[in-house]
Amino acid sequence: MGSQEVLGQAARLASSGLLLQVLFRLITFVLNAFILRFLSKEIVGVVNVRLTLLYSTTLFLAREAFRRACLSGGTQRDWSQTLNLLWLTVPLGVFWSLFLGWIWLQLLEVPDPNVVPHYATGVVLFGLSAVVELLGEPFWVLAQAHMFVKLKVIAESLSVILKSVLTAFLVLWLPHWGLYIFSLAQLFYTTVLVLCYVIYFTRLLGSPESTKLQTLPVSRITDLLPNITRNGAFINWKEAKLTWSFFKQSFLKQILTEGERYVMTFLNVLNFGDQGKVKFCSVLIKGVYDIVNNLGSLVARLIFQPIEESFYIFFAKVLERGKDATLQKQEDVAVAAAVLESLLKLALLAGLTITVFGFAYSQLALDIYGGAMLSSGSGPVLLRSYCLYVLLLAINGVTECFTFAAMSKEEVDRYNFVMLALSSSFLVLSYLLTRWCGSVGFILANCFNMGIRITQSLCFIHRYYRRSPHRPLASLRLSPVLLGTFALSGGVTAVSEVFLCCEQGWPARLAHIAVGAFCLGATLGTAFLTETKLIHFLRTQLGVPRRTDKMT
Repeated sequence: MGSQEVLGQAARLASSGLLLQVLFRLITFVLNAFILRFLSKEIVGVVNVRLTLLYSTTLFLAREAFRRACLSGGTQRDWSQTLNLLWLTVPLGVFWSLFLGWIWLQLLEVPDPNVVPHYATGVVLFGLSAVVELLGEPFWVLAQAHMFVKLKVIAESLSVILKSVLTAFLVLWLPHWGLYIFSLAQLFYTTVLVLCYVIYFTRLLGSPESTKLQTLPVSRITDLLPNITRNGAFINWKEAKLTWSFFKQSFLKQILTEGERYVMTFLNVLNFGDQGKVKFCSVLIKGVYDIVNNLGSLVARLIFQPIEESFYIFFAKVLERGKDATLQKQEDVAVAAAVLESLLKLALLAGLTITVFGFAYSQLALDIYGGAMLSSGSGPVLLRSYCLYVLLLAINGVTECFTFAAMSKEEVDRYNFVMLALSSSFLVLSYLLTRWCGSVGFILANCFNMGIRITQSLCFIHRYYRRSPHRPLASLRLSPVLLGTFALSGGVTAVSEVFLCCEQGWPARLAHIAVGAFCLGATLGTAFLTETKLIHFLRTQLGVPRRTDKMT
């Protein structure tokens, strides 16, 4: 498969992921607005901080390293060994589920059963749902490696929609069930998700259609189960060692990714009601701060999480891990550089747009959704701070997806030492800044975290391409005209906010919105005229002819 074809498939996978994220956030947005009318903020806080953290931590520690290692293999590898390695995520998930469940039940503060009933059951079922989801990991990786776009769209959409329907039904008819509602819905979601992948491959393999798919490494559903390979090796030890390197990195990355939740959970800087309120505020804006903190990060997660996941696969397929750019196929190196350059430019422009316009419209967004309760006090400051964080989050997602796809095992191990120091400093900084300036401290600590990670990735990319003619980091420089347009738009919208928002009534608010729309149009128009290379990339990739087979 040529690099251009892989690029086309990665673009389609990213666009499908973007549509899925929009659907999921919209559903979550509406569902949370509905739930908050029936359940207490304490229950919402426990679910969205404590139980979701248990679930996400178990999954991340059990599978993240395996995904990165197994998706970066070459076309000549033995897929039987890769699938055997992936099945190890299940016992690992059982271990983490039991260990973390014990911590959640025995070492952490247990909520008042009169306020948050059935907490122990919630811990058990959220841990079990993580293990159930890991049963589908070999199917998921095989589908991602071969970019089965429709399968991903159908499985995840169906799972989320059915989970939301079940949650809404139980909240409406059985609100006294408390955490039972969310626990059963979560277990139902993971079961449906895994069944979608299992049923798809069961129907596909052995059918006349599968004989036409010569790239598919399995021919029967039993080939996806653990088995001894022809050479007698159960797993590929090179992949296993790379997995171990990524596992050490994943452990540290999880601290950086969910650090604020750990601070909330283990250090009790906020009570359960406050955690629920943080989530309540985040739902409006984001649907944005993924449960506790990602207040303002909706657009970055909607756009850049699918891009990071899809183009990690692209870079891993096109580039040979651990090899210098001058020692690889130059056509592939050039395509990878061009893609990285375009993705960095896209991340920078999207992040700057959110930062510039988010500053002047944070208070209005909060006021429209939640009224004075959200738009007064620290709410606007919190969201404005997140606008800067979104810029860093977007750039970091792109740089790390390239870095982790191109690093050798030794480089990953060296990077882990940096992550260890960064994780320790991040947790300390989060605690100190939160004590000093409240919840804004979480955002400031996250900005510090992202800034260091971006610097590390940029240094790696510079070293990787320094002996080649390609300079993808040049995309981080914008034209003076575009920078001036951003600065002018920021100034105009800031003045507009002072005079038109938010106490002057709706006519003034609409005028403020009109000013922002005009400035946004001018900014996007300037970007369209000045960033011709990026526009060409988006046009060509969105217009890539689609394959006709049913899998994509």
